[in-house]
Amino acid sequence: MTQEKPAGPAGEAQVDPRLLVREEGFAGYLGEFRRRIKGGELGPLPVIVGLVVIWLVFQTLNDRFLSPQNLSNLSVDIVATGLISVGIVFVLLLGEIDLSAGAVSGACAAVLAVLSVGQGWDPLLSMVVAVAVGGAMGLFHGFFFAKIGVPSFVVTLAGMLAWTGFQLWVLGPNGTINLPDGLISNLTDTYFAYVIAAYGLAAAATAGFLLVSLVGNARRRAAGVPSRTVGDIVFRTAVLAVVAFGVAYVLNLYRGLPLALLIFLAVVIVTDFVLRRTKYGRSIFAVGGNIEAARRAGINVAFIRMSVFAISGAFAALGGIFAASRISSASQATGQSNVLMMAIAAAVIGGTSLFGGRGSTYSALLGMLVIQSIASGMALQGVSNAIQFIVTGAVLLAAVVIDSVSRRSQKASGRA
Repeated sequence: MTQEKPAGPAGEAQVDPRLLVREEGFAGYLGEFRRRIKGGELGPLPVIVGLVVIWLVFQTLNDRFLSPQNLSNLSVDIVATGLISVGIVFVLLLGEIDLSAGAVSGACAAVLAVLSVGQGWDPLLSMVVAVAVGGAMGLFHGFFFAKIGVPSFVVTLAGMLAWTGFQLWVLGPNGTINLPDGLISNLTDTYFAYVIAAYGLAAAATAGFLLVSLVGNARRRAAGVPSRTVGDIVFRTAVLAVVAFGVAYVLNLYRGLPLALLIFLAVVIVTDFVLRRTKYGRSIFAVGGNIEAARRAGINVAFIRMSVFAISGAFAALGGIFAASRISSASQATGQSNVLMMAIAAAVIGGTSLFGGRGSTYSALLGMLVIQSIASGMALQGVSNAIQFIVTGAVLLAAVVIDSVSRRSQKASGRA
């Protein structure tokens, strides 16, 4: 039995033009790009353009900015806060906020240091326990939010204060615990110097993307829906290959592929897959888009809310571990200062909406690249931290304005 196509105003069969894009080739994608821009569906375009502009400006001011050493250091510097930001993305997709992430990261770094140094635990076991503690802290917030009805802003603000006190208590009167050389410090100090490591990763990423694209195309054809053209797949794969091998080339000019960056990229890819390709991920988008509709569709809203805050806590703990690894110590300053604000700013600047229902964990990667590029470029110019905060704040405001305007455009075009 075949379905009839809905008739348009003139009585002719109408087909959503977005379904024909892949069959029309590059001309179709150009038209789709224009439609998305007019409809406010900007995606990662603004942040990519902004990142290119930032790099060009700072390279013009100081030719050391795009040097292999600076870019390699930048790729490691983004990891700790970037991991926290990945967890923040999950919370923002619900249209909520987690103000405790910075404090949770500091508290869990303190737990890690006490267990591995003070108690002599195996470093790997200490890290697992620290991440579990972070997840439990997040679950605690999620319970009061989802089950009791306490606003996320309030419960995580209370958590921020409580976990900061917990961090100070765990660290004791000295306030700092130095981490010896070993597994924990190696997280941010290990580089795969063999050139095959970076190039092999680039080749694997390119081949994996090509394989997924071909398999997806075959499934679309089997289902009888429009699929990508061969030219489109080749073009997308070529663009990814240029970027991946370009990054590999630059990293190999310094110390090679950083382990920390490899772990961060793996986290971003896996979490994006969970959000985009699993029932659980689609449930998060559904709850963030329209909670009542999600509830009527049979989604366990309370479970989604609690689990998302647990995920945020676990990633905050993981970020705290990498922050401690970077400076080889856990102190009262770990997770404090501007860590929380930078993690939230990265997610928003990278394209995750503050209003919920739209975003990606790639936002954490892109946003941190923007923030850390600004910090790195201004440090090379000798600009004070005060100016760095002002510029980062301006970039954050611009990202929120773009998000608000794009939402208004989508409402006007009936796609909100």
